[in-house]
Amino acid sequence: MIKRMIVMLVAVALIFGGIFGFQAYKAHMIDKAMATRKPPPVTVTAMKAQTEPWQPKLEAIGSLRAVQGVDVTSEIAGLVQTVSFQSGDQVQAGQLLIQLNADADIAQLHALEAAANLAGTIYQRDKKQFAIQAVSQATLDADASDLKGKKALAAQQAAMVIKKTIRAPFAGKLGITTVNPGQYINPGDKIVTLQNLDSLYVDFYLPQKDLARITPDQEVSAMVDTFPGRIFSGRITAINAKVDPATRNALIEATIENPKHKLLPGMFTTIEVKAGTVEHYLTLPQTAVTYNPYGDTVYIIEKGSNSGQSKPQLTARQVFVTLGLTRGDQVAILKGVREDDMVVTSGQLKLKNGSQVIVNNKIQPSNEAAPLPQDE
Repeated sequence: MIKRMIVMLVAVALIFGGIFGFQAYKAHMIDKAMATRKPPPVTVTAMKAQTEPWQPKLEAIGSLRAVQGVDVTSEIAGLVQTVSFQSGDQVQAGQLLIQLNADADIAQLHALEAAANLAGTIYQRDKKQFAIQAVSQATLDADASDLKGKKALAAQQAAMVIKKTIRAPFAGKLGITTVNPGQYINPGDKIVTLQNLDSLYVDFYLPQKDLARITPDQEVSAMVDTFPGRIFSGRITAINAKVDPATRNALIEATIENPKHKLLPGMFTTIEVKAGTVEHYLTLPQTAVTYNPYGDTVYIIEKGSNSGQSKPQLTARQVFVTLGLTRGDQVAILKGVREDDMVVTSGQLKLKNGSQVIVNNKIQPSNEAAPLPQDE
């Protein structure tokens, strides 16, 4: 029984030993084969790092408003007699817009003017009588006071009549009106908006830390999504006298010329303020950078020796970089890359140190300093 047990154990040991030995031999051969086999080259895009000029800029969001803009209203109540304009008209300063019914007011004015004329006649007659001592000084003074009072009442009524005629306070473009003849309007009711579009203000906010970089008459550029790619130039005209204590931002006012009246008050704008002198930075597309918690990296392509082939083999080497400012699709490289280094711009996620690469630049990532929206 013991001999059978020993034989069985020996047989089992031989079987398992053979299995383990075969697996170890197979793993050894696989490792040997893999060690001699190189992964295929990785296809990437690449470009040379070049130094480019950078204009320091401050960016902000702003809103347009007219240098001269007002909602035309009536100072007094009245019934609309005539509307002398069409919605969207271009009008001149002093041009008639609305005429309110002033018949009763004009009649009252004529009565007061007649009373004032009579008071003037009485004053002149009593003045002659006073010269021959026919009337007293008190009578003459009362006549003078009565004349002044009646003239003041007539002037007050004349001003009331003038208010029934509503004119454009300045030249500009009218908006859309809903006022019609026969309509009764109250004081303060909006009649139509009037905007002078020759030049516009753009109001925007900048953080207090940037106030030292801006001054009045500094150049600004405004862009609106209504006209993609078009830049409207202007200059800073005022810096607010206080900083908002809630946001620590300061209100800035710039003037934008608008000779063709393309821009309208209320439009949303993107503002760029040129701040400082032009600087030069080594520039790469932002897609070339791999952003990591432990540091930002790029891959530099190097030429290696490859005996037996006409073309040298290209390999990728990962390096840490120090980044600077960004603009559009570009980023400034402060350290880690030298000018004319060939840097991988896309496809680096498949790379590691020493990976062989093939450069194919048929489709390059975007590398615009001021990219524009594209219509699909």
